Amino acid sequence: MLNEFFKLSENKTDVKTEIIAGITTFLAMSYILGVNPGMLAEGGMPATGVFFATAFASGIACIVMGLFSKYPIGLAPGMGLNALFTYTIILGMGNTWQTGLAAIFISSILFFLITVSGLREAILNSIPQNLKLAIGAGIGFFLAFIGLKGAGIIVADPSTFVALGSLFSAPALLALIGIVLTLVLYVKKVPIAVFIGLIVTAILGVIFTAVGFGVGDMTMPALPAQFISTSIDTSLIGGFASGFTQLFSNIPNLILILFSLLFVTFFDTTGTLIPLARQCGFMDEEGKTQGIEKAFMADAIGGIIGSILGTSTVTAYVESATGIGLGGRTGLTAVVTGVLFLISIFFAPTVLALFTSSVTAAALVIVGILMMTQLKDIEWEDLTVVATVFMTIIMMLLTYSISLGIAFGFLTFAITNIAIGKAKNLNKLVWIMTIIFIIYLFFGL
Repeated sequence: MLNEFFKLSENKTDVKTEIIAGITTFLAMSYILGVNPGMLAEGGMPATGVFFATAFASGIACIVMGLFSKYPIGLAPGMGLNALFTYTIILGMGNTWQTGLAAIFISSILFFLITVSGLREAILNSIPQNLKLAIGAGIGFFLAFIGLKGAGIIVADPSTFVALGSLFSAPALLALIGIVLTLVLYVKKVPIAVFIGLIVTAILGVIFTAVGFGVGDMTMPALPAQFISTSIDTSLIGGFASGFTQLFSNIPNLILILFSLLFVTFFDTTGTLIPLARQCGFMDEEGKTQGIEKAFMADAIGGIIGSILGTSTVTAYVESATGIGLGGRTGLTAVVTGVLFLISIFFAPTVLALFTSSVTAAALVIVGILMMTQLKDIEWEDLTVVATVFMTIIMMLLTYSISLGIAFGFLTFAITNIAIGKAKNLNKLVWIMTIIFIIYLFFGL
């Protein structure tokens, strides 16, 4: 039955290979179970509820991807998208987390409609490639900064705004050990480097605490049954419904939020799914990818599910390449990954108790490194591109806002092209977004 449904023989794989690939993909992605609750909790959301939503939404989304598109790709709340949700939409713009979830719900529906209608290709071609790469890399720098800040390696300073913290403090020292360990595993191309780094660093954190060298908020975990009961009590399911009023009370703010979410989701998903499909051998000689539209639809459905359950946008994970590298070629791989995410709910007490900001810092830094590699494809000989890339990244970091980084990137791109007489080359979408960003930046409407 499995062979017939997933076409295992046709894809030159078997059940054993698919199961191993699914387990590997889960282990490579599982760091999100520790990172996401801590990050979204900074926006006022209950960590227990976020963990439940993260595990549940990821599990369901992976299973949908596997059964509907039959792609061997795992999904979970996206790194970068959770930072956009917490630090820009909630803390930066002053929205409630319910409003943020409402925005994610709408943006996921829009993404689904764009995919179904066939507009994806037109939109994809309307945004300058260098701007897409700059934004992706900027988010990588931003995530790494969040990780270093949360661990106390980078601290606030009244004279220089930021400075190096005390590396002998327990949180900073533990984070440094974790970063070094994970970096070593990463450069040695260990498939689940981030997962191993998290586990080892968490164990060291327990040892630090046991000998009186405390690392912060590590506590003894609650029993699984008690935790699940607490998670249900603090469930965020349907919380997005109360956020629509605030979301629609400020139209320019609404447009900026939805555009930022759609932009990051759209290009993050496209930049993940197409290379993974190519790795699976789903791309023909003409460059067309078999079944990619179903994969995009499954990704959009995952975002809708995540917003309803109470987490930031769920999207495809590039870490799925680890499972594909071990032979995963069908949706059975994704289904196995999804089942493991659902099972992980029972291990939530341990994860939340041990995966502090010091422990997860390494994951954020490594993801930042991975996202920074996009800069290799930038057209560095074009000064308009260099200026756009620089302003996008520097303003994203210094304003502590992904949306503002995107705004300054668009403005710089438009201004520099006008200056060299290439205004006619700017398409309508670039002009529209430039005008919206000017209104937002200068008038704050």
